[in-house]
Amino acid sequence: MKNVDQNEWQSLIEKDENAVVIDVRTPNEWMEGVQENALLINVMDPAKFEEAAKNLDKTKNYYVYCRSGQRSLRACHLLEATGIANTYNLLGGMLEWQGKTVIPDID
Repeated sequence: MKNVDQNEWQSLIEKDENAVVIDVRTPNEWMEGVQENALLINVMDPAKFEEAAKNLDKTKNYYVYCRSGQRSLRACHLLEATGIANTYNLLGGMLEWQGKTVIPDID
């Protein structure tokens, strides 16, 4: 796991063809706005998080964020425990995020 600030985060994702962005906040937080193309995997629901983590492609690079950076740090460790080698934690989370934010579809 590597902690990265938002400038490095954006630079890495732009260059990484194997990047997958994961938002580990709650569904209510998710509805407030998310980073573009992020997947929601709520780390506060341990059983569902573990199930989803087991089904992720282990060859991808996972960029994980939450509200402040604490839950995403924990999520990175949990992802690594399933065999995922490359995880990145966004320092400061969405509280400090200055990049593009989208409102997700409710579908």
